[in-house]
Amino acid sequence: MDIKDKINEIVDKVKDDDDFKKDFKKNPEKAIESLAGVDIPNGMLDKIVDGVKAKIAGDKISDALDGLKKLF
Repeated sequence: MDIKDKINEIVDKVKDDDDFKKDFKKNPEKAIESLAGVDIPNGMLDKIVDGVKAKIAGDKISDALDGLKKLF
């Protein structure tokens, strides 16, 4: 399993699916495992959860900066 690809897939799902977003916020590990359809080893699951959260936070910062650029 390529973690980077899986992170991007999950980020897209969080952005596009409000129900999945709620599940991810409530219990990210369970949401990811339900999306994958398999039990993911804890060490790998932690990396995926951390990567998804970082990417979502980074996207929010990027969107905010884009909004600021429009002001100038």
